Amino acid sequence: MLMSMTGFGKATGTYQTKKISVEVRSLNSKSADVNVRMHNSYKELESFARKHVTSALERGKIDVFVNLDNTGDSKAFSLNQDLAKAYYADLKSINENIGGKTEDYLSLILRMPDIYINEREDLSDEEKSVITKLIEDACKDLNEFRRQEGMALEAEFTERINDIRSLLHEVPKYEQERVETVRERIRKGLEEVTNGNFDTNRLEQELIFYIEKLDVSEEKMRLSNHLDYFIETMSTQASGRKLGFISQEIGREINTLGSKSNHAEMQKLVVAMKDNLEKIKEQILNTL
Repeated sequence: MLMSMTGFGKATGTYQTKKISVEVRSLNSKSADVNVRMHNSYKELESFARKHVTSALERGKIDVFVNLDNTGDSKAFSLNQDLAKAYYADLKSINENIGGKTEDYLSLILRMPDIYINEREDLSDEEKSVITKLIEDACKDLNEFRRQEGMALEAEFTERINDIRSLLHEVPKYEQERVETVRERIRKGLEEVTNGNFDTNRLEQELIFYIEKLDVSEEKMRLSNHLDYFIETMSTQASGRKLGFISQEIGREINTLGSKSNHAEMQKLVVAMKDNLEKIKEQILNTL
């Protein structure tokens, strides 16, 4: 089944007084381009997040957001009061010795080195487990979104391929008319240069030459095979790149068919085929 590269997934959970949310967003890209933004408390899990997202989502421009909303009374930092008092005593003493007038010591103290104590505790295994599970769930949610989008892509591809096949089936009805047109053009050309006295065998020889030159039997066969292969490949996992290659081969056969058509109605069929193929190529860029 096809999957889109575009998607959004989210998972939320709680640990003690903390509310944690994980969001994963994906856009189309030729490779896995993962950008992780995590709350400072969880930086040590960034490597896990990057590896898991790359494995679970395979390809795309992927943004991962791990957010923390602390609902309790805990704080990340506190003031080192003993050091603050020491700074105050030193600053006051210096100020008095030099006869300064400034007495706003607090603003100076808050900018001094080591005045803050990091109160943040190391992550427990239990909290790590909660976060990793949320990352996994967010990726699963995004993949489900991708599958839903992939169903729409598969329906559109099938419709476009069937349109090209229907147009291909209309080509034979113009081929005999095209032969008669070539025959008449050659006959008129020979009459003009020979005043009507030309060898009919020569006419048939020239006609055979042009028919062989403009024969599209192989192009029709190869194009039909490529269309079958495209439909078959859609049922395989992560087939976006492969479908891109097949669409290129389809385009080559359509172009050759157009260059050999030498008939206005056949050219119209070729143009309609190209229109369907271009729409397929646009959507393949977003197919995993």
